[in-house]
Amino acid sequence: MSTELQTPANLELRRKLDLLLKTGQLLVESSADTARIIRNMKRTAAFLGLPEKNLHIFVNYTMLMVNLSDDHHSFVKFQRCEKHGINMDAIAAVSKLSWKAIIEDYTLDQYEAELNQIKRKKRNYTDWQVAVAAGFACGGFCIQFGCDWTAFFYASIAAILGMRFRTFLNHKGSNHYVNIAVAAFLSTIVAWLSSFLSTDANIASALPSFMVSSTPWHPLMACALFIVPGVPIINFVSDMLDGYVQVGLVRFINTLLMVMAMAFGIAFAIGVCGINNFVTDLSMTPHHDYWEFALAAAISAVGFSTIFNIPRRLLPIVAMGGLIAVCTRNFINLGPSSGNIGLDMGLITGSLAGSALVSIIATQAMHWFHTPHHCLSIPSVIPMIPGVLMYRCLFAFIGMRGVVGEVTVAMHNGIMASLVTLCIAVGVAIPNIFFRRMLFLKRKKKLSDLLIQRRRLHGEFVDLNEVVEN
Repeated sequence: MSTELQTPANLELRRKLDLLLKTGQLLVESSADTARIIRNMKRTAAFLGLPEKNLHIFVNYTMLMVNLSDDHHSFVKFQRCEKHGINMDAIAAVSKLSWKAIIEDYTLDQYEAELNQIKRKKRNYTDWQVAVAAGFACGGFCIQFGCDWTAFFYASIAAILGMRFRTFLNHKGSNHYVNIAVAAFLSTIVAWLSSFLSTDANIASALPSFMVSSTPWHPLMACALFIVPGVPIINFVSDMLDGYVQVGLVRFINTLLMVMAMAFGIAFAIGVCGINNFVTDLSMTPHHDYWEFALAAAISAVGFSTIFNIPRRLLPIVAMGGLIAVCTRNFINLGPSSGNIGLDMGLITGSLAGSALVSIIATQAMHWFHTPHHCLSIPSVIPMIPGVLMYRCLFAFIGMRGVVGEVTVAMHNGIMASLVTLCIAVGVAIPNIFFRRMLFLKRKKKLSDLLIQRRRLHGEFVDLNEVVEN
């Protein structure tokens, strides 16, 4: 390497680019949406003193690139992003750090130390805590489909075992999609075995009445829903709406592979068990009182929040958000036609209204609880994700024998799942869709004011034309 390239200025610049890439890598691997990744990287670049007019950021699902160039020089650095998961605690921490570094005038060493601390921080919940919480979340889904509370516990137990075994396989380093299929298979087998406690007359007569379910088959629909990739689905739609088509398509393909793996595991288990009424005969029409819907929604929201590594202090908030979202959806969806109180306007309209209401509330709540919008809105709407419709569709295609009615069932489930998912994602994105410019200007002004204060603190000349946009 030449002496020119090893000057203190060049070495410092390379370090800054490296810190910028590490910030983006942590966000990508924590499943932040692309708009947030770029927004946080630009804010970090402003702290690092990298002029936005000379900075170019490229985000891919597995690769980040930054380029800093002027008329005479060009610096390029790449960073691979390999370990994808969901860590909303890390997303919130990085967002807070990017602001804090500017406000408190961090040095590069301080910023790097705190960034490494975020990266090394253990998750908020143990594997068993996540498994139990996710299991009860699936039980909450089962209530939404019309099961009784006995079946709720059977669905939960099946999901707990499946989730824990999937985590075990992930730690062993086996293939991600194979782990999903195996977990779905195990959960479905356990749910099927639990049905004999209620359907077998000899067994049922020997058990206490509270252990006998009137809906013994419903756990089959909900026991594997801990696998449903709710966050990737919402991020996919969000990226497409924001114009990040390439990243969005990759997220979509990854989501599709996950659902296909889940459907394969369930289909294989259903074949082993010899069940032939999974797709068409099991009703999904809920008939509980609204307080039961509310309780089940809160349980599901909290359960999935542990998978997403939401901070513990936010769990009650997310539970309330899930309650609001599901009850709003059910009130608009259900009605006299299904023997419920409501407007009878259908699942699609109800899902859009429920997610939009929660998202609008989260726009204000994010300031109350000092956390990013998606850390409140996404866990709250996850209980509405139509996971059953997704794998019912794929299961129908897998088991298709060329009968016209089977094609109709598969297409109906697939179209409904797609439309409901789209409406949920659009509902979450409503503040960004309709108030994008206002939010952009507000963030830009806040960043500009902070940068001006920082320059004055250092006795530097303030040129408003050089203020980095956010």
